[in-house]
Amino acid sequence: MENEDRSRTTSDRRIALLIDADNVSHGKIAAILAELSKYGTANIRRAYGDWASANLRNWKDKLHNFAIRPIQQFTYSAGKNATDIALVIDAMELLYTQKLDAFCLASSDADFTPLVMQLKANGHEVYGFGERKTPTPFINACTTFLYLDSLD
Repeated sequence: MENEDRSRTTSDRRIALLIDADNVSHGKIAAILAELSKYGTANIRRAYGDWASANLRNWKDKLHNFAIRPIQQFTYSAGKNATDIALVIDAMELLYTQKLDAFCLASSDADFTPLVMQLKANGHEVYGFGERKTPTPFINACTTFLYLDSLD
């Protein structure tokens, strides 16, 4: 079985793309998808945020054009990050219910470091995309991490 998995071509590799829309610019989505295509196919594409928020209004066209499912997450309490929790819950559900080869987390948030470690412990590669401000633990936890400003 192990040899069978290794013989899969890049185009056969299934990747879940999970975007923390609060921490990633909508203007980088095309570049993220282009880079991700080098590793496989993003069969699952989700972006998490409070879509009623003025901060995310520019995302609408990108979500539509790139077939990214918006996952609505209301802000229940100031200072709490319900969006991060929703993304983690979905990632764990996908881990156990889908046949994926890898995950891609687009965020600059170190809070996702334990998630990356768990996904890798379960045999999945994790590709990270984020800004230069991304904390070192998240960067080092990922199989591969790419800075958004280095993508064309």
